Amino acid sequence: MKAEDYYKGYLVDSALLAKDPHFSQGCDICHKGDKTSTKKESAHKGLVCRPSDNLKTCGRCHGKTADTYGKSLHYTTIGQRQGVMGRFSKEELKNFDKKVFEQSCRSCHASCGDCHVKSPPVSGISMGLIQGHKFVKKDEAKTCAFCHGGRVYPEYTGEYGGTTDVHYQKGMMCLDCHNKQELHGDGQKYMTKQEVKDRPSCTNCHKTITSEKPMTTMAHNVHLGKVSCYGCHSGGQYRNCYNCHEGTGAKSEPGFILGKNPRNRNEVTTLRVIPTVRDSFAKAGIRMAHYDNLPNYWDTPAHNIRKRTDRTRSCDSCHKDRTGFLTRETLLKGGAKANEGLISTPKAISR
Repeated sequence: MKAEDYYKGYLVDSALLAKDPHFSQGCDICHKGDKTSTKKESAHKGLVCRPSDNLKTCGRCHGKTADTYGKSLHYTTIGQRQGVMGRFSKEELKNFDKKVFEQSCRSCHASCGDCHVKSPPVSGISMGLIQGHKFVKKDEAKTCAFCHGGRVYPEYTGEYGGTTDVHYQKGMMCLDCHNKQELHGDGQKYMTKQEVKDRPSCTNCHKTITSEKPMTTMAHNVHLGKVSCYGCHSGGQYRNCYNCHEGTGAKSEPGFILGKNPRNRNEVTTLRVIPTVRDSFAKAGIRMAHYDNLPNYWDTPAHNIRKRTDRTRSCDSCHKDRTGFLTRETLLKGGAKANEGLISTPKAISR
């Protein structure tokens, strides 16, 4: 029997069998099952549909990568836990870990195959094999975009908000800023992405600001350490989500919000609504005893950067009109008390 006959009716290009070294030992080396059988039912007995869920599978050949990836934030998803645990009592945290984190949040972790072979199911929907079971090194439009397509990717490409990121316009994609080590991990277990020292930063490329216009140079010097790059260069509205964790259906709305960075109150930056409402985990018996300790807005690296925006064209946009700035009137209704500490009112400019 010819090799291609074994794969008749399956989304595998028979030409890959000879070209891709992953097929050199047969499908069963990863997927198990009975390779001697010619009948589907018996051949699939003991089949492992997602072999890379067990990192040891890929680790047989890619030992170092699998070892570091097992500690990465993409795999552990521990950042989601760290982001919300400050709202819980000790007993509530134990309940969250058991009933919510392991049962729900952990389902978002990415295995090797999710990025290199077949997209994972998101909300029960999968786009299937990326390229007919080819082991793809990178394809940001299918891998990064599928999991990060709710906010980051459509903002970057201009599909959401209508403002295309200038880096995308110049042909840059995700891996031009987010390198392989960041995605696979460096062998150290981090609790949040903020702990990663070598994560992408605007100043990695834009180390100094030089301009023939004195006003441009002065503006950067005056705002250094006080306003993030996104605060001035976010091109417009980006996606903010509401009610996502209530179990009643998500609602997203475009918005542009400026306020104090909750991680650095000396800096004004773009903020995004993180929709953890007071009864988010009520079904799990969690009332969130310390709900008011954390804000509902968090600093966000908006992926819709432009060189020129309303704020770079006119100082009045912030210092007179105060466009987009969080105020007591625009605070999330029923939100945490910590939100009040993010309000920043720009001072008027003396002329």
